[in-house]
Amino acid sequence: MRLFLSLSAILPAVVLAASIPPSFNVQNSKQQSSSSSSSFASYPDGLPWSSNSSLISSGSAKFYPETYWEKEEGVGHFSEWSKATKKAFLDDVAQGRASEWTIVMGNEGGDLDSMTAALTWAYHLSHVTSHLPNRHKAVALLQTPEDALDLRPENKLALSNSKMSSGHKDLLTIDELPEKPHTLGSKVGGIVIVDHPVPLSVWSGAKVLSLFDHHTDRGAAPGANPRIFETVASCTTIVARTMLDELEALPAPPQGPGEYHMPHELLELILSAIAIDSDGLKKGNDQDAKTAHRLLKRSNWRNESLMDVMSRLDDAMSKAKKDLGHLGVRDLLRRDWKGDVVETYSPSTPAVHLGFASVPMSLDRQIERTIHNKTHAWFAIESAWTAEIGADISVCLNSYKIRVEDGQEIREIVLVVRNDRRINEVQADELFSAVSSAIEASKKLDAIPWHRSHELGHRQMVWRHTVVDGGRKLVRPIVEDAVREWEM
Repeated sequence: MRLFLSLSAILPAVVLAASIPPSFNVQNSKQQSSSSSSSFASYPDGLPWSSNSSLISSGSAKFYPETYWEKEEGVGHFSEWSKATKKAFLDDVAQGRASEWTIVMGNEGGDLDSMTAALTWAYHLSHVTSHLPNRHKAVALLQTPEDALDLRPENKLALSNSKMSSGHKDLLTIDELPEKPHTLGSKVGGIVIVDHPVPLSVWSGAKVLSLFDHHTDRGAAPGANPRIFETVASCTTIVARTMLDELEALPAPPQGPGEYHMPHELLELILSAIAIDSDGLKKGNDQDAKTAHRLLKRSNWRNESLMDVMSRLDDAMSKAKKDLGHLGVRDLLRRDWKGDVVETYSPSTPAVHLGFASVPMSLDRQIERTIHNKTHAWFAIESAWTAEIGADISVCLNSYKIRVEDGQEIREIVLVVRNDRRINEVQADELFSAVSSAIEASKKLDAIPWHRSHELGHRQMVWRHTVVDGGRKLVRPIVEDAVREWEM
């Protein structure tokens, strides 16, 4: 029944200066990156869109020259499929055939779980419906710019292990879309949302066919099918389990097509995503372990023990994830950025673009990566970045451990409100006050001012707290609710 339902739903900035010890890039807050800023034009609501110079304009769409597809080949079957799918999608959109496609997209933070879940379901849709008439083709979309993909070293390692292209020519990124999502969304056959509960506002014109997530259900797309919310360590667990269920339900010939080929590179990518999110199956629930075991039996590691494989993958991915020594402040902010437009309840206050960065490093250490080693230099870089993407409010969530209080994890909340896009000076002051009050009043956080608060400027504030699991999942609802309830 699940197979039938699933198919029925488908078928209807800053230049980096020379490195100095330690080996990270020191940034001058007054300089902009000529290479990176070209990847960020703005949506009407301030989110990045394509200005990729490799694209050739053709009417309302854009496409790559044939020489593009000859460069930086991946060597695996999965890479070949992904590259061919990307090319076919771009060609079809240019030729007015966008309605034939389903876009599968993870969240804009683009972590390994989100990327893998999108690639997995797109591969599944492309193959499980291949024998059906009038099927929708499927492509995975990474809602991060191409130049930001390698800011997550664990993603780079996992893709390399899966024999994908080193230059990511086999991945479709948000800045490579041939049209803005506002218009493209209404043209495609539909979208599938993985690893986030609500599609970004730029996709408001698209029909949500399916939704898979392990966060809180916020009621979006009630007609999506499948529509699965489940508390597991990795969203990829949900996607992979559903894929395996439908794959194994396909009738064998001559009654049906039988199982399609599942490349070992994809299986290994999925196992890597589950491993890092579950700490090698040490957290999560039995669905993470059961799904990983089913995948392992199909992989090249089938003769190894599940725990040995997952522990090995977790160690490798976790080690890579911590390798951020070369990143400057701007890249630390954008490597895990999630944001969207938030509508307010009051007619007297405008909608605002709110974004959250997550950085596994204290603000003090980040400040050391500025050329002036000063607090104001960090905020100048932050200001350049948020101006570039059109954010009105930014919240940077830092986490780190120090050798006090038995190695307790320390967290910081950095709040900044701008007044140069959707809101004026008076509104910005009021909004900053509303959000600050909500953070300080929250009993869940028990936040106290940062030890260098006297160095902060206008509409800048930093708090410190020690709440376990007090990251974005806890802070974001507090801030979003304050924004929605803001009134003048």
